[in-house]
Amino acid sequence: QVQLVESGGGLVQPGGSLRLSCAASGSIFSIAVMGWYRQAPGEQRELVALIRGGGSMNYADSVKGRFTISRDNAKNTVYLQMNSLKPEDTAVYYCYVGRIEGGKPYTYWGQGTQVTVSS
Repeated sequence: QVQLVESGGGLVQPGGSLRLSCAASGSIFSIAVMGWYRQAPGEQRELVALIRGGGSMNYADSVKGRFTISRDNAKNTVYLQMNSLKPEDTAVYYCYVGRIEGGKPYTYWGQGTQVTVSS
């Protein structure tokens, strides 16, 4: 099992910045990928950014150039630096962890943190 604790959401004006953090604990030795998804009201959950153990990253087109994902392996923590925020970035952001054990994939989700971009 992996436990995830998120922090860093809140209310910010358009053009502002926020940094989300997600700390993993538990069976962290076989984590393959960490990242963030988001879900706006009435919408499906969508990928925001992922970072793999080797350092490769993926971003949604809508956040490229504005968001940066990073990972501190010593702290088992993944971060999402969000700059130039727009109202359409408003959503609940969920931390995601994928691991493989015994050849089987396992996925874990954080509890979600609200990000609201509004003037």
